[in-house]
Amino acid sequence: MYLIITRSFPPELGGMQSLMWGLTKEMSKNFMIKVFADYHENHREFDNQESFSIERVGGIKFLRKIRKAQLINEYLKENKVQGIIADHWKSLELIKTEKKKYCLIHGKEINHPNRSLQNKRIIKVLNNVEKVIANSNYTKNLAIDKGVDKNKVIVINPGVNPVPELNKKSLEKVESLLKIKTPRLITVSRFDKRKNHEKIIMALRNLKQIYPNIVYICIGYGNEEKNIKELVKELNLSSQVMFFKDISDELKNSLIAKSDIFVMPSIIHKTSVEGFGIAYVEAAQYGIPSLGGKDGGASDAIRHNKTGLICDGNNLDEVYLSLNSMIENKKYLEFGKNAKESSSKFNWSNTIEEYKKIFIIN
Repeated sequence: MYLIITRSFPPELGGMQSLMWGLTKEMSKNFMIKVFADYHENHREFDNQESFSIERVGGIKFLRKIRKAQLINEYLKENKVQGIIADHWKSLELIKTEKKKYCLIHGKEINHPNRSLQNKRIIKVLNNVEKVIANSNYTKNLAIDKGVDKNKVIVINPGVNPVPELNKKSLEKVESLLKIKTPRLITVSRFDKRKNHEKIIMALRNLKQIYPNIVYICIGYGNEEKNIKELVKELNLSSQVMFFKDISDELKNSLIAKSDIFVMPSIIHKTSVEGFGIAYVEAAQYGIPSLGGKDGGASDAIRHNKTGLICDGNNLDEVYLSLNSMIENKKYLEFGKNAKESSSKFNWSNTIEEYKKIFIIN
C-alpha cells in the first residue's frame, strides 16, 4: 500500500489538484492506495465514487497540518505501508516514519533564499526522502541550487489525461462568439504578475496595426484582473480582448481548440516561478502551439521552434516578435501539428511508467 498525502485534491479545482488526482488514479491501477487530503465542502459525493479510501482533514490551516500528521503517524504504526507520496514538502514536515518517502516539487514553493529559515526547513525535509520528483529540469536545477542533494532529484513531467471530444454545439457557439476575429490568441491561467498578461496586451497594441481582426481571449481570475482590464482600456484594445471566467470546461476547451496560439510567456515574480506549465500541454492536445517564457520550466513542455516558441517574457520586443513570427505565413499551423503529435508523451499512461520505475527500483 502507498499513502498519498496532499493539500490539493478534487473536487477543488486547479493545476495541482489535477496533478494529484491524475497520479492517484493511475497509482490505484497498480497499487493499493489511501489518500489523506484536506477537507472540501463538496467532497462526500466525489469521494464516494472512488474505489480507494480518501480521508479528509479539516480545520484552520496550522491545526489541520498538525492533526493530519497525527492521523498519518498513527496509521503508519498500525498498517503495512510501502511508501508515502506527498504533493508538497510541508505535507511531510511532521511525518515521523522510516518508511520510504517521495516528494513532488513544483518550483515556487522551494524558491526561497539560501540559508533562510524557510530554505532550511525545505532542505531538512527534502534531504530526508527517498526521491524528490521535480516537474521539470528547471525545477530540478533550482532544487539543487537551493541545497537539495542532487542524487535524490529526478525529473518526471506532470501527466495529462486525453482530452475529451468536444461538443459540436459548443464549437459552433465559440465560432459565433469570435466570428471573423483572427488570428486568435488565448491564455488560460490565474491573473497574476507571473503569467505576464501585461506584456501580451502591450504586444497586442502593435500586432493590431498589422492584424486588425486579431483577438486575445483571457480565461481566468485573480489579483491582477482589475489592472489587466484597466490596461486594455488604456490602450484602446477593448475590441481585441475578451474576458471569460466561471465557464464550463466544455466552453473553455472549445475556446482553446478554436484558437491559434496559446500565449503565456511567464516570468519570475519575487519567488513565484512557472515550474512547468501543464496548460501548454493541454493546449497542444488540441493542436494549439504555445509561446512560453524562458524563466521557468516551459521548455520541458514546449519544444522551441517545433511545437511553439520560448522567449524572454521580460522583453516586450521578444514577446511581440515571437508572436508575429508565429502568425506570419500561419507558422502556428505547422507548430500546432507538431504540438499535437508530441503531446501524447505526457499522457498519464506513459507518465505513470516513470513513477513505477522508482517504486520498483526502490
